[in-house]
Amino acid sequence: MRTYGKSSVFEFLDDFILYRSLSTLHPCLSPIEAVCDELGIPSGVIPRKTAPDYARIVVHLLREARMLEAPSVPIARLVYVGDTLLSDGTAFSNLCRAGGWPGLAFIGNETKEPTHVELVERDTGTLFRANRWSLLPRFDRFCRERGFRFDEGTAVVIDLDKTALGARGRNDHVIDRVRIAAVRRTVGDLLGDRFDQQAFERAYEQLNAPEFHPFTGDNQDYLAYLCLILGTGFVELESLVDELRVGRLIRFEEFIERVDSRSSRLPNYLGEIHRQIYRAVMEGDPTPFKAFRHAEYKETVSKMGTLDDDAPVSDLMAEEILITQEVREAALAWREEGVLLFGLSDKPDEASLPTVELAFQGYLPIHSVKTHAVGNDAEGG
Repeated sequence: MRTYGKSSVFEFLDDFILYRSLSTLHPCLSPIEAVCDELGIPSGVIPRKTAPDYARIVVHLLREARMLEAPSVPIARLVYVGDTLLSDGTAFSNLCRAGGWPGLAFIGNETKEPTHVELVERDTGTLFRANRWSLLPRFDRFCRERGFRFDEGTAVVIDLDKTALGARGRNDHVIDRVRIAAVRRTVGDLLGDRFDQQAFERAYEQLNAPEFHPFTGDNQDYLAYLCLILGTGFVELESLVDELRVGRLIRFEEFIERVDSRSSRLPNYLGEIHRQIYRAVMEGDPTPFKAFRHAEYKETVSKMGTLDDDAPVSDLMAEEILITQEVREAALAWREEGVLLFGLSDKPDEASLPTVELAFQGYLPIHSVKTHAVGNDAEGG
């Protein structure tokens, strides 16, 4: 492994990026409200990454983006680069169906096992599942052997989280640490002297387990809120876990409604925070705990490009969220051949973009923040 200096995702994706709200950052692309209206998608509820309507919106924007630079060339094929078979694999298949395109996808996840590739065949195309990010050049050859030219007729969709930034299995642990630190900081600041770090860590670890995902929806905003309420003594962790395991409590909405019905028991300074989150949950906002997500943004930026350029690679890997050099190299090479590059992120906008106040201070969107790029010289190494 070695470092390749500092770069940003903007270098190869520009502002052709969608975060969770699907609000377009590129000034020449249509706003999400106009796209939904044109496609007949109900307004007010933003589909998640694995939903067919999400794919319909992205396909519409891909075609708009292609029209900007190559108006006479329709998209004829899709290439997808991601890190999870379930989420990215589903998004890939939905995009192919919505666009009516043949597709090929690279799904990377660095493991300690011997280097290997698994081909997963689907009716929408083949997924090239690799346990080394350095196998991207082999995927490139695989695409060309299958007749997938990298030209103006090709759209390449690149996942940001744990793919272009913080590669899964290699550098993703820093992203996970950032999120936990943001929850800890938010809950700690709100609870003040009442904050018990050991109790917080015990609650976070237990409720973040897959066992309780049906209740939390694997939603970090919900988890942060739960840790906050537990920290007030409103309910004990053991009691909550017992209710979840016997099925007396099934949906997170049931829990927050229970808290709201007894909100007078909350400390005064937390009442308004609870009401803000409660209203957002009832309105269907998937990121209702705004203070937590703003903290996550600042924690993320604090872990990007902060070490010296001559810092050991091991330190960079341990302390920074890094650009995945193999993804960067492939994207830059494909762009030279005329492809459309487009980025997708399931990270909430509040955790990805600075507030107006922070932007005034010089803070940038996550994809524009420079950080070190690290990769493997040897293919499959």
